[in-house]
Amino acid sequence: MMFSLRGDVERWLTHADLPFGEEIEQDYMFKFAIKHTGQTEIPIEIFEPKAQQGVLVIGAKVNMKDGQTARYLNFSNDEKESFDRKVADYCSSIRAVNRNTTENGKRKIGVYVVLDREENLSQQGLYDAIDKVSDMYQKMARFLMKTF
Repeated sequence: MMFSLRGDVERWLTHADLPFGEEIEQDYMFKFAIKHTGQTEIPIEIFEPKAQQGVLVIGAKVNMKDGQTARYLNFSNDEKESFDRKVADYCSSIRAVNRNTTENGKRKIGVYVVLDREENLSQQGLYDAIDKVSDMYQKMARFLMKTF
């Protein structure tokens, strides 16, 4: 089946009246950012990796508080690995793919849903994934507050 994932996603977001902007990054076929979505008004990113064409990734990054980031950055390598394992284990428990990054001096925990089956690459599949990411974002924020 030939389809334009980018065109489909643009149409689906427009139909849902979700204002989005495009971010240009060399690792992605396309990347859209929605500034405020879901019940909690979180920023969501939607992209198709160049290395995995035909796969749609929907996610959000939870910003650690300044004090949490400072503590993390002062951890030893072993402590960082231990913390990253705890985060990965928790993400696994809520069925999130995760990626931990430091951007502009802020530590961020990304939680993602990957749509890689044709039957999920639909308007409803995208909307469901956005709702799931919103829920995972809230759970990760609570996890960080309780455990770190």
